[in-house]
Amino acid sequence: MVQQSAPSRRHPGHRSSRIGVVGAGRVGAVLAAALRAAGHQVVAAAGESDASRGRIDALLPGVAHDKPTGVARASDVLLLTVPDDMLENVVTMLAASGALRPGQYVVHTSGRHGLAVLEPARAAGARVVALHPAMTFTGTAVDLDRLAGCVFGLTAGAGERAFAEALVADLGGRPMWVPEEMRTLYHAGLAHGANHLVTLVTEAMEMLTAAGADDSAGTLRPLLTAALDNALEHGDAALTGPIVRGDLGTVRAHLDDLAANAPQTLASYVAMARATLGRAVTDGRLVPLRALRIREALDEALAELPPTAPASAPASAPEQPDRATR
Repeated sequence: MVQQSAPSRRHPGHRSSRIGVVGAGRVGAVLAAALRAAGHQVVAAAGESDASRGRIDALLPGVAHDKPTGVARASDVLLLTVPDDMLENVVTMLAASGALRPGQYVVHTSGRHGLAVLEPARAAGARVVALHPAMTFTGTAVDLDRLAGCVFGLTAGAGERAFAEALVADLGGRPMWVPEEMRTLYHAGLAHGANHLVTLVTEAMEMLTAAGADDSAGTLRPLLTAALDNALEHGDAALTGPIVRGDLGTVRAHLDDLAANAPQTLASYVAMARATLGRAVTDGRLVPLRALRIREALDEALAELPPTAPASAPASAPEQPDRATR
């Protein structure tokens, strides 16, 4: 079971470490900057893209650019902040090149992965830690303040637990210990809550804009803030709206208007309506017969959706912030 601890304090044996970061995207550059502010020395960073190198210069002025093997050899604590699907190859390459050494800490920031992906580093004698911030990142200085109180999903062996908690304390965060076998579920929860929330809110703004709203964000903000607070406090008891009330006519009207005016949002509306329907039946607020009729209306609407309906996100969508849920 996932266990969440109270905020940690820097342990008495803390000393400044030589930090290196490989994959200086939004997450890596921000974490390295926070650790430098806490008194650690950031010795080098590796970033492949122009954007990554720009973040190094902006958030870590004076820090040397180097290739991954050079960063690894220069550091006592190596942060691997590369995308999930690249992590295994990066660890394997660093270990095979001899860039990792006994006693060195190798820390990755993937939410999905635990310690298994770091096995090549452990076999080389390194001490391994999985440390994932449950936060969205822009890759700018504004992220530094957001780390205060941020939960970090940690997985580590008994010998590395004190170090992992001290590192989180230096970042201003709170440790949550996640068992190795629960890392993917932990990450799925964050992705479902954060990434899918962005899609949901964006589609809701598209609907309001199509309805004539000149400030869709301002229209939604008070409602969504209240709904989020209520959901976090009360769970399913916070559900309101036509699904919970069993208003079949209203749901059908929604579906008709979405199909006509915002077809790119219809599939996700139906998916979330189905999920809401199931929860409303389970907690007894909606009788099964009424729920069946609503479900039939949802199925019919989706069956009638043209196969060429546009996707929910425009092809030219701007670059979005990295999320805890990368």
